[in-house]
Amino acid sequence: MEITGKIILALPEQSGVSKAGNSWKKKEYVLETQETYPKKVHFDLFGDKADKYPLSVGQTVRLSFDIESREYNGRWFTSIRGWQAEPVDAAAPTAAPFEPAATPGAVPPPPAMQPSDPNEDLPF
Repeated sequence: MEITGKIILALPEQSGVSKAGNSWKKKEYVLETQETYPKKVHFDLFGDKADKYPLSVGQTVRLSFDIESREYNGRWFTSIRGWQAEPVDAAAPTAAPFEPAATPGAVPPPPAMQPSDPNEDLPF
């Protein structure tokens, strides 16, 4: 899944050692979408992703993520785990709608039909 928005909060880094003796690290952020009704999304970058994608408050990013839920003591917890974060240039124009490229030797479509009576606006 993917979402684009602005980083509005960077929480302190967390780290520790697992039961198996492996060290781990996690960085958490809050992203705000740029829609008519903005939504705030809390997500984390875990392990090597925490260092690979250094994010800062005010930066606009496109976040690729997975949603996962787990049960603990009869309660369910859901987390959003980022696996890629690409900076988005806010000044870049938005993508134009898709238009197929012209094929060499293709015949262009005919012009729109014109009504024979100038007072009639129906094309048939």
